[in-house]
Amino acid sequence: MCRFLDTPFQEILAARPRLVAVLAHVRDPGNAGTVLRCADAAGAEAVVLTDASVDLYNPKAVRASVGSLFHLPVAVGVPVEQAVAGLRDAGVRLLAADGAGDRDLDDELDRGTMGGPTAWLFGNEAWGLPEETRALTDAVVSVPIHGKAESLNLATAAAVCLYASARAQRAAGGCRSVTGS
Repeated sequence: MCRFLDTPFQEILAARPRLVAVLAHVRDPGNAGTVLRCADAAGAEAVVLTDASVDLYNPKAVRASVGSLFHLPVAVGVPVEQAVAGLRDAGVRLLAADGAGDRDLDDELDRGTMGGPTAWLFGNEAWGLPEETRALTDAVVSVPIHGKAESLNLATAAAVCLYASARAQRAAGGCRSVTGS
């Protein structure tokens, strides 16, 4: 037996995170664990799983996190509206990742708008983020697809978005540097 490793959402907010991944109703354990791993690798300070998301302690999710679950703060079961309101109150800009977004990730980087505290909302791979959730965010951003692929999978899009934010934050001098081997 062992205890769950969840971090209370209020504790995450109190730490004033600069980069957060929010998984809104993500159901695939492999995607959830992989996004957690990508968030950790990109230097995010936390991951939030909303209510109706997969159990992060599902063996497939734990395996896909490749250990990141054991040291990156993760809040689970947070209602989407509460996650958005709490992060906004903490001064974090909220971006929804959506293939049909009206803003392009490259354009956002070129405009210099991504250097501050940012939370990315990622939805269910099959149906994305509902309109009411997208409406809660500051912008809906798409990852540009330059080839003929129809779309990116959730974890791949999350990696691209999180690394873009981390790079912009480093360039702005505001991201905590994490080094490793």
